[in-house]
Amino acid sequence: MDVFEALYTTRAMRRVKPDPIPEEVQRSILDAAIRAPTGGNAQNWRFLLADDPALRAELAPLYQDGLRRLYETHYKDALDRADDQATRVFTSAQYLADHFDGYPLLLFAFVQHDPSGGSIFPAVWNAQLAARAHGVGTALTTILGMFHPKETLRLLGVPEGEGWRLACTVTFGYPTGRWGVAPRRPVHEVSYRNRWGDPVGFTVDEPLWNRPA
Repeated sequence: MDVFEALYTTRAMRRVKPDPIPEEVQRSILDAAIRAPTGGNAQNWRFLLADDPALRAELAPLYQDGLRRLYETHYKDALDRADDQATRVFTSAQYLADHFDGYPLLLFAFVQHDPSGGSIFPAVWNAQLAARAHGVGTALTTILGMFHPKETLRLLGVPEGEGWRLACTVTFGYPTGRWGVAPRRPVHEVSYRNRWGDPVGFTVDEPLWNRPA
């Protein structure tokens, strides 16, 4: 796959099929993850795959409670004034929560003594790009680590006292919909040059990559 196709079409794909992810695909995803840059070559990361239905069933209520609490606090105002596009996003996020125990594969990414996430998130993005190359959709979420970190670490058997922190969770599955370039505000509306607010110096009115005819 062309690298720009992967970059432009790897977006949150929350509606997926229950079909299992083959082991060779899982191996490729994790091997790509550990090739990402890591500060000082510390490699202070750990990755845990979860495909046990019983474990996912225990985690699902925690995730659903976390999303509910997020909607009641941080996203309350946004929900109250949501337009059609925002409503679709919130509906999609709710779908993930409602079907959390049905995703065929979950990836939990942990970092040790690195509050910035400067090493773990490039690794996770590598995993998502590799999944895209295999036709597997992903969605990244930090809700469990925000609202139920202790319970999640306990259920996953993470050792205590070693400084491990859950950075994020990624869902995996073969999507039911189509890949496409996600709509975004143009580059020149969100980018500056040299000083905040100064024009970046160019405009990009349409995506610079689009699916070949």
